[in-house]
Amino acid sequence: MRATLFAVLLSLASAAGYALAAVVQSRLASTPEGARALLARPLWWWAVGMNAAGALTHVAALHYGPLTLVQPLGALTLVAALPVGAYYERRRVARAEWRGALWTLGGLVGLVAVVGPATPGDALSLPESLSVAAATALLIAALVHRAGRGLRLATASGIASGVASALTQTVTASLARELPGGPVTWWQTALLAVLVSAFAMGGLLLSQAAFRGGLAAPLAVVNLANPAAAAVIGVALLGETFRAGPAGWLVAAAAAAVAGRGVLLLTAGHPAPVTEPRAPAPPTAPGAAARPGVP
Repeated sequence: MRATLFAVLLSLASAAGYALAAVVQSRLASTPEGARALLARPLWWWAVGMNAAGALTHVAALHYGPLTLVQPLGALTLVAALPVGAYYERRRVARAEWRGALWTLGGLVGLVAVVGPATPGDALSLPESLSVAAATALLIAALVHRAGRGLRLATASGIASGVASALTQTVTASLARELPGGPVTWWQTALLAVLVSAFAMGGLLLSQAAFRGGLAAPLAVVNLANPAAAAVIGVALLGETFRAGPAGWLVAAAAAAVAGRGVLLLTAGHPAPVTEPRAPAPPTAPGAAARPGVP
C-alpha cells in the first residue's frame, strides 16, 4: 500500500514538472527568438531541468507502481498546465478548454489501458533501433516540412520523445549486455546513446516551436503522440498487443476518437496565438502620396 501511494505521489510530481516546463516553453515561444538566442536564456534551461525532473520522477514512479496506474496519472500534465498557463496569461481557463482537456485525458487513459506491456527486459535489437531511428527521422522531416504546422510540430515532438524512450530501453539493455542478438561493441552503444540524445533534444525543440500556436492543443497532441509512437513500436517489434484481443483494438480506436475530439475542443477554446510583431512601415514624406506605377 505504501509503495502504491509513493508511486501516486511521484506520478503527480512528474506531471507537475512536465506542466511547469510546458508553460515556461509556451511563454518563451511567444518571443520571436532563434534557437541560439533561446539556448542563451536561463529560463529555457530551467524548462529543460523541469522536463528532466519530470522524466526521472516518472521512472521512479514506475519502480514503485504498475504501468496501468502510473501512465494515466502522467496524463494529468495537461490538466495541470491549463490553470498555470492561464494564470500567467492573466485570464481564466475557458470552459471549452476544460472540456477538451477531459476528453483528451479520457482518450489517453483509454489508449494506455488497452496496451499490454512487453515482457520485462524486452528491447529493440541494434538493427531494429537503427531502422526505427531512420524511419522516424524521415517522418519528422515530412511533418516539419508541411505548411500550417503547429499541431504537426507537436505530433513530431511526441513521436521523437516516444522513440527516444524506446531507444533508451535499448541502451539500458546494451549496457547490461542483454541486447537481443547478443552484446554489441562500445561504439555501437555510444551511437545508440547519441540517437537517444538527438531525439530527446529534437522533441524538446519541436515542442518549443509548436507552443507558438498556444499551449493546450499542442501539449495535448504531444501527450498523445508520445505513447502512440511507443505503442506502435511495441506492437510491431516487441510483441506487445492490445488487451482483450479484437475488442481491445475497438477500444483503442474509440479512445483515439475521444482524444481527437478533445484536441479539437482545445484548439477552438484557446485564445488566438501570439504572433510576431510586424515591422513598422517606413515614414512617407509630406505630400508624397503613393501613386500606382510610380517608384
